[in-house]
Amino acid sequence: MKRMSIDIAEFAPAFGIDMAGAGPLGPGAPQAAWGRIAPGGRTVLHRHDEAESFVILSGQGEVETDTGRVPVSQGDILAFEPFERHVLENTGKDVLVFADLYWRTPAEAARAAATAAAPHAASGRPVFVFSTPPTPNGDLHIGHLSGPYLGADVYTRFQKLNGVEAYHLTGSDDFQSYVVGRARDEGRAPQDVAAHYAGEIRATLALMDIHLDQFTITQAASGYVEGAQAFFGRATAHDSVAMADLPALFDGDTGAYLYEVDVSGGCPGCGAPCGGNICEECGAPNICADMRAPVSRLSHAAPVARPAARWAIDLGAAAASVRGHQADTRVPPRIRALTEAVLHTGPRIPVTHPADWGIRPDGTGDQVIWVWPEMAYGFLYGIEALGQRAGRAWDKAAPSDDWKIVHFFGYDNSFYHAILYPALYAAANPEWTPDIDYHVNEFYLLDGLKFSTSRRHAIWGKEILSPETVDAVRLFLSLTRPEVERTNFSRAAFEAFRDGVLVEGWQGWLNGLGAIVSEEFGGTGPDAGTWSIEHRAYLAELERQRVAVTAALGADGFSLNRAVRLLCDLVEGARHFSTASAHLRGLAGERDAWRTAVALQLAAARLLACCAAPVAPRFGNALSGALGLGEVTAWPGAPELIAPGTGIALAGATFFGAGPAVGAGTLAAE
Repeated sequence: MKRMSIDIAEFAPAFGIDMAGAGPLGPGAPQAAWGRIAPGGRTVLHRHDEAESFVILSGQGEVETDTGRVPVSQGDILAFEPFERHVLENTGKDVLVFADLYWRTPAEAARAAATAAAPHAASGRPVFVFSTPPTPNGDLHIGHLSGPYLGADVYTRFQKLNGVEAYHLTGSDDFQSYVVGRARDEGRAPQDVAAHYAGEIRATLALMDIHLDQFTITQAASGYVEGAQAFFGRATAHDSVAMADLPALFDGDTGAYLYEVDVSGGCPGCGAPCGGNICEECGAPNICADMRAPVSRLSHAAPVARPAARWAIDLGAAAASVRGHQADTRVPPRIRALTEAVLHTGPRIPVTHPADWGIRPDGTGDQVIWVWPEMAYGFLYGIEALGQRAGRAWDKAAPSDDWKIVHFFGYDNSFYHAILYPALYAAANPEWTPDIDYHVNEFYLLDGLKFSTSRRHAIWGKEILSPETVDAVRLFLSLTRPEVERTNFSRAAFEAFRDGVLVEGWQGWLNGLGAIVSEEFGGTGPDAGTWSIEHRAYLAELERQRVAVTAALGADGFSLNRAVRLLCDLVEGARHFSTASAHLRGLAGERDAWRTAVALQLAAARLLACCAAPVAPRFGNALSGALGLGEVTAWPGAPELIAPGTGIALAGATFFGAGPAVGAGTLAAE
């Protein structure tokens, strides 16, 4: 027998309540602890790898998990699986006391982690995948395309293949101050510039095989302006948003108010060169007046600082809401670090600016709603507009906890998406608990330097995309996109990948396999015959590769870098198996084993077609068609042999074309 006791002095803060540990009950036995929760108190929302059980000893409360809330009282025993979200709240008048037993089972934790990373189908919830709306002050180059737009497209395609009700949404961010800057440069009205480039952007997305379920043109969408004003009105009624006199910058010559496109300087935090209101390097916001050595774009005169009244949100007051939102959603580590850095300073950030271009909060006055807070509303508008076409009662003014939202954006937009928007949602829709995942990309460089429109240092989507090149572009950008650190695009690297990996490697293997089927099996897939140990091992390897690609494209572990590396590994494994199996070819006594080897290669080609379809849809569907299977409509549940007698058209098939010279004439000397 082992007797243990708790000294009341040992209680200490943990998980938002008082906890005291008693240690392990014995070798290999659970750890024991005690917890107490004061009336009205609650644990923080958390997950962990241990299995855990609570035994309620006294008091009453409620426990919240992924499946809802249930009341608990003395005598109840609560059992939690590894990684199951849970919160225990005291809803009574007395202290709630419970015993806590927890233990690690590595196999169960691994199973639970894999289940959590699966597609969203099991939830039955609609999934709204947003690419950050592009600013219509220019077309899209491959730096843009490699990030939010390709990422969200592949994510949505994968979810749909798994039976998820998933939608890809974005729009034209018409009321950006950068539209005004381009309009000045081109001598046109902002609304005309926005409309022109919105059309160019949609055409480029179509060339990239990115087909959207909703594209909102903010200056023209029915009811958009009125809905934005209503959203802003609800936000300003909250204590965290108020009119405030804050430091501002004005042009020293014209007296014009300066923000975003019209001013630049040094970041007040990291010191790097930055534009007005945000630093692309560290991701932190600024209010322009706090930049180092600011420079106006409107004149050569030094900017003048003085207070200006604007609506502003107090992020210090909103900190609990932001942290609570991020506690149980997918937030990359760099954004978590940015969040803590920003919330630590508790800044007040203006959410309106004196300007002519934009939506006026109440239709009058000299200020407009800053386009970034407006975008928070725009996402909700897009969901409602999509629902109206689909016959779904999705209400932008009453967002639902049933909605799963997934955001794709560049790191320079991190403050807006992961900090400002949750704070605004808490102010405008306090009854809503938004469930939002965040997927971020870093800067994609071109020949080692940032893409630059002004220096003509860019490769535009329309220059590189064609029906012959689109799959190669999508695959290469997926492989090299900057998911966690800056990466580089070069024409030589792309062409080497296209010609060596795709044409010689992927297409070469498939053409060779097709020639074997044509010459030895009359152009139809053979039935498997005798299975050797090597055959069984290769089938098992195909299953491991299927599972790995599924995880790489799944909700939690999404990584296009890893997914394309795994597709390349699948092809290399198939080529290796083909080379090893070729020794059986033509041997009369090994005919049955040889046709098994060919059938397994066809199964590998089938798996490649399905797993490549979200990333390279034309290739995936063309390969599936050449295997006699038609369009890819579902994610594979296992590697599967081709039905014997199926017509195979791989011999001589062209899946990847050379297309035009990449970026010819687009790069100017530095």
